[in-house]
Amino acid sequence: MGNRSVRETTKGEGSITAYRLLALDMDGTLLTDDKKITEETRRWIRLAEEAGVKVIFATGRGMQTAGSFWDELGLQSPMVLLNGAEIWEGPGRLHERVYLGREDIRRLHGLAVDAGASYWGYSVESLTNNRHWNEDMFNRDWMKFGISHKDLAVIRKLREEVRSWGHLEITRSADINMEISLSGISKASGVQKVCKLLGITMDQVMAVGDHHNDLQLLLSAGLGIAMGNADEDVKLAADGVTDTNERNGVAKAIQKYLFQTDPAQFAG
Repeated sequence: MGNRSVRETTKGEGSITAYRLLALDMDGTLLTDDKKITEETRRWIRLAEEAGVKVIFATGRGMQTAGSFWDELGLQSPMVLLNGAEIWEGPGRLHERVYLGREDIRRLHGLAVDAGASYWGYSVESLTNNRHWNEDMFNRDWMKFGISHKDLAVIRKLREEVRSWGHLEITRSADINMEISLSGISKASGVQKVCKLLGITMDQVMAVGDHHNDLQLLLSAGLGIAMGNADEDVKLAADGVTDTNERNGVAKAIQKYLFQTDPAQFAG
């Protein structure tokens, strides 16, 4: 586990640290297993915002599946979506999109079909999976493509194949999948761009996540916190470990690392 210390502006119970940005993964982190945000988590996110900390998503989701949670929390801050391939300055204000090549989409699609794998993609127009894919989809611009297979040996071989092409970024949000973006695009690169927009640096960022697509971000942030339900590799690389997504892990991380209070004072 990392050993970077928490930097504080003031000492003492209830003080706020010098972290100015809180970057949150969604699935397995912000969201419970039934895809909800707990009341306790909403409360501590609101308190962080009131204390001057910008709270953003850093997620593999696109606007099609992340936007409602942005609205639910009432956040006006930037967002890093699609593992960094889409960045928003705020609600309704797009900053950047980075697209995969259309030939790469055809190649990835063929690879998935040949392997008998499930697949999906995020374009500007839609989130589309293999059940709704048709020839017209190849005329769209895609920011992220995903492949999933329940056989770990198969998905591992697919990752190795795509990695050998040499120009794509491959990560995963579960052991059975792979998520593909253009090389150099990641949650970490997205948060770095948000930092430039806000005039802050990465050492002022606290990031929380649970899987391999969070790893670069946790390592490059000033403070990287793994969820209690995180992959063991992620826990080992993080600076600290909070509780699980089912037990208010994000709320407890905000309490402990941003406000320097004891999370044990509330149950759950």
